[in-house]
Amino acid sequence: MDTTHEVFNQPAPLADYNLFLTNKALRDALKFNAPQLQLAPLEHLGGVLGSAEMQLHARLANTNLPVLHTHDRFGRRIDEVEFHPSYHVLMKAAVGAGLHGTPWTGESASPHVQRAAGFMLFTELEPSILCPVSMSYAVTPALRGNTAIHAHWGPKLASLWYDPALKPWRDKPGVTMGMGMTEKQGGSDVRANTSRAVRVGSDAWGERYEITGHKWFFSAPMCDAFLVLAQAPAGLSCFFLPRVLDDGSRNAIRIQRLKDKLGNKANASSEVEFHGASAWLVGEEGRGVPQILEMGTMTRLDCALGTSGLMRQALSLALNHTSQRQAFGKPLVEQPLMKNVLADLALESEAATALAIRLARAFDHPQDAHERLMARLLTPVAKFWICKRGSHFAQEAMECLGGNGYVEEGGEGVMARIYREMPLNSIWEGAGNIMALDLLRGLRKGDAIAALAQELAPARGSDAALDRLADALPARIEAMATETEARRLAQDVALAVQAALLVQTAPPAVAAAFCASRLGGEWGQAFGTLGAGTDFDGVIARAMPQ
Repeated sequence: MDTTHEVFNQPAPLADYNLFLTNKALRDALKFNAPQLQLAPLEHLGGVLGSAEMQLHARLANTNLPVLHTHDRFGRRIDEVEFHPSYHVLMKAAVGAGLHGTPWTGESASPHVQRAAGFMLFTELEPSILCPVSMSYAVTPALRGNTAIHAHWGPKLASLWYDPALKPWRDKPGVTMGMGMTEKQGGSDVRANTSRAVRVGSDAWGERYEITGHKWFFSAPMCDAFLVLAQAPAGLSCFFLPRVLDDGSRNAIRIQRLKDKLGNKANASSEVEFHGASAWLVGEEGRGVPQILEMGTMTRLDCALGTSGLMRQALSLALNHTSQRQAFGKPLVEQPLMKNVLADLALESEAATALAIRLARAFDHPQDAHERLMARLLTPVAKFWICKRGSHFAQEAMECLGGNGYVEEGGEGVMARIYREMPLNSIWEGAGNIMALDLLRGLRKGDAIAALAQELAPARGSDAALDRLADALPARIEAMATETEARRLAQDVALAVQAALLVQTAPPAVAAAFCASRLGGEWGQAFGTLGAGTDFDGVIARAMPQ
């Protein structure tokens, strides 16, 4: 027998495990931010999402890409995107878990924290189908700018039923929504939009317009409706644009092509043109920018949550591999230098989780002045720092798997998929510069510096490096006269808040290692450079996925 084909010293895939029960960092963050939260739904969701069956659906949805059909075989314009059946299985699971518009019903004690935890767990399985889910979450409160539309569509956006059919909203048990904001000449500068809206009358839904123009990024074009920006006589305005009109006819949305993206493959991002498409005004004419900023806040939260979930999954794959793979006489996880890398990744992942869940808590308490300021400040901070760390994190985790991590095949191919997905959350809804500048605007509000000090106060006295940073931040903020150092400030605010949270939620070994490395200088410029005094075994044991 030829023994060269015997396969050994290859790890078993990470499958059929509970994503929630094995995530101690997430469970401790929930205990701190929402102690009254009922965890049974998250435990159930974690079991479903960790199953081999759902992992197969995630792979199939990413390897069988969406296909655009502009016309039927008779030459009629249809503008439909066809998805693999696994895409719809995943969408049904995400909507059924209430990861879209359900928090706005206010039926649970901490709806935004609960939804945030579920969103993170789902991202570990498959992030790209969550684009329409995230947009449905973000646009739901914005629809209040048109009471008639909100009354009809709000309950269906919170429904736990997923129906992918293109038909009038009245005939569907649940709906999803997307957004169309950017145009090719402006990108993030939406004030440069050229799409035009012309008022043509009014009806039960309010002021009706016809929109002519285009959108350069129009994600999830099979959603039931979209909020779009267009120039009206009074200026840039927000409009509700349904995919199918009440009479069953298709609205005049022409899908030009699907984007060929680095990652996010299961999601159909598109370019579209509007040819006199029917739309209804949301809010006041000329007030489109404030509407988009409100929606952007929610999608930026999801960027931080999504990257945190991807970090956790990449870490879990690295730990699973190194625990089983033998090299130089013992498992990789027992090799001193690999311990340093894995522990460093575990610290980064837990800090990201702590900050993302803390931000979600702020949205559960809009009546609290401190929480409103935290939502204003921590949204750009978390979006900037967590997402900025994601690509570096994924590359290092992939390296733990060696060549197997670089292969787009089977269970190991998940790591390559994570690596390709990581840059998206940093770019989408405002790249790093936009987030840093947004933080500066937030810090210039009257009580912002005091609110940040209040947020850090419970951790004061626990670590000298954290105290030094907390002492220095107010003067740095007040002295910042230009934008040049805005990124550095966003980084340091993020690290200070992460450290303060870990002091309150994580075991002492984790908090001490984070403060010593990120704040105290016992760290290099790459993962795996923690100081020799780190409790490597304790940090790694806490992060183990099984």
